[in-house]
Amino acid sequence: MKTKRLLIAAVFLLPLSGGPAFCASGHNPGSAASRFDSTIMLQGFHWMSWKTSPWWSTVANKTGDMSRAGIDLIWLPPSSDSASDEGYLPRRLEIQNSRYGSSVELTSAISALHAAGVRVVADIVVNHRVGTKNWADFTDPAWGPDSICSDDEWGKGVGAPDTGKGVAFARDIDHTRPYVRQSVTGWMKWLRTSVGYDGWRYDFARGYDSKYMLMFNRATKPVFAVAEIWDDLDLNNTDPHRQALCSWMDSVNGEIKVFDFTTKGILQAAVSSGQYWRLKDSSNRPSGLIGWWPDNAVTFVDNHDTTVSAGSSRGWPFPSDKIMQGYAYILTHPGIPCLFWSHFFDWGLKDEITKLSKLRKSLKINSSSAVNIIQASQNIYTASIDNKLVVKLGYLDWDPGSAWTLAAQGNGYKVWTNK
Repeated sequence: MKTKRLLIAAVFLLPLSGGPAFCASGHNPGSAASRFDSTIMLQGFHWMSWKTSPWWSTVANKTGDMSRAGIDLIWLPPSSDSASDEGYLPRRLEIQNSRYGSSVELTSAISALHAAGVRVVADIVVNHRVGTKNWADFTDPAWGPDSICSDDEWGKGVGAPDTGKGVAFARDIDHTRPYVRQSVTGWMKWLRTSVGYDGWRYDFARGYDSKYMLMFNRATKPVFAVAEIWDDLDLNNTDPHRQALCSWMDSVNGEIKVFDFTTKGILQAAVSSGQYWRLKDSSNRPSGLIGWWPDNAVTFVDNHDTTVSAGSSRGWPFPSDKIMQGYAYILTHPGIPCLFWSHFFDWGLKDEITKLSKLRKSLKINSSSAVNIIQASQNIYTASIDNKLVVKLGYLDWDPGSAWTLAAQGNGYKVWTNK
């Protein structure tokens, strides 16, 4: 045992693998991203939240739990009038009555969140839209057929060809039209000034050229902005996936963060069968986006789309019996962790997650924290973060030595703090 502890101490003296990272493209994100971000985010809904109406009041009643967990930011579902219950088929953007509640209930909830010190992120869906009564009779605001891409399946759009990926379930919006961009920008500014939103989560960011999103972002000056880039992931060759995320962020000058789907995929594959070697790349860095651009990586275990309840063909749930291993990882590692409402409030994990989130806050672990991976092999992963804590995933017996105090533990994980 004595020999093992000496070896671990020696590992801690090696240069830490965190700090300014770089993408394979050669970009140094330390110069563009806002560094040392201690934000903890909560996704404030799940796929079926609309069934609990008014959902806005449910959210407002949970502000005490959020504050105790150190949650700084909450992402709310799309609040505009929508043809779908979940809000992702936006119809009348300017109408803030939805299946989640009325506009009055929404603004009241935002006020309660602000009073608790929680900033509020709106889910922005502007890649596509549906008509008020027909395929494309847009109202509130009114747009004409020239706002619809010419290659949309409707067949009557007279706008330019789509600048990104198309969707088959709604009209693809032509963002090259100046009046469309002005309308979207005006609406987003109104969400900031009148409704009270502080930031944006951009839905389906692959749907249109990123330069238009950057225009919207710069015009509205959010305190936080993150985009959904959900590309296919090859677990046997993950670098192209995180490189694609880096390349997209380069295209917006690092001013908009992305969800770290690379880390999600690798992490759930690792815990599923004890393949913890997946969590370390060839440079001894974390193998997800947090190994290359941690300041701009929003890490998560699950979201409304990946869970089974979403009823989507893209469902990609984290192993339910390994959920806390996922949270032990994202709440001790760099990046900006995003908790999922269902796990936090509905699965009976609130106290366990809160304990980890409080540790993160008290030790000032942040988006740029340095990771020193001690071991990443079959059945065990151990790492030191900022030399302030050590985390272990897996069921093998291991401890970092007498200089460390056990601070949290659960199914398949332990966390120690430096005495």
